Amino acid sequence: MESNIADKLTIKSWAEEDRPREKLLLKGRTTLSDAELIAILIGSGNAEDSAVELSKKILKSVDNNLHNLAKLSINDLLTFKGIGEAKAVSIVAALELGRRRKEQLPEKKNKITTSNDAYEVVHPVLSDLHHEEFFVVLLNRANHVLAIEQISKGGFNATIVDSRILFKYALDHKAVAMILAHNHPSGNLNPSEEDKKLTAKLQQGAKLLDLNILDHIIIGHQQYYSFADNGLM
Repeated sequence: MESNIADKLTIKSWAEEDRPREKLLLKGRTTLSDAELIAILIGSGNAEDSAVELSKKILKSVDNNLHNLAKLSINDLLTFKGIGEAKAVSIVAALELGRRRKEQLPEKKNKITTSNDAYEVVHPVLSDLHHEEFFVVLLNRANHVLAIEQISKGGFNATIVDSRILFKYALDHKAVAMILAHNHPSGNLNPSEEDKKLTAKLQQGAKLLDLNILDHIIIGHQQYYSFADNGLM
């Protein structure tokens, strides 16, 4: 009896390669490939493909890049044979949980000392979007993050920023400095003329309120552009 139980617990005894649930239980979550983790979410494949094989096909369609996978919509996922609405929703929900985990600030306040610090704070909320959104990071005198507020969201290549809303957030949080941030869905990190004009306009308004705009960060495909680093502030 003990021998039979041991046989059932060995990976070699599995009839198929895609027994990711058992593998996770036996060896831990870090031993699973991306495809195996997705296979756990979808549970089963189709007549031709196992759950793991189907997951590999989905990943291959996005160049095996999880950031690209997160950009797929429910309808995109439904184009794969064997992926119904419930499975598609499970994949999207899991990726959204991962995004939100990165988005949440730790109990210890983040301190911004470099443009990369600013990027690490804002990229979770601005990555994987198909439209532009504009955020402001509000800071205290020690450059600790007080809050991250969405100012606006727009179309595929533009968003309108109401300076009154931005400065109201700053005053409400008693901020003394701020960092502007928005995304370019195209991945092009170069600031547009509109970006430059908006930054200059907001700098002028901030001075009247004794606020300091430290930087303006543009988020692309897992990269960023800093106005301050490039001498535009």
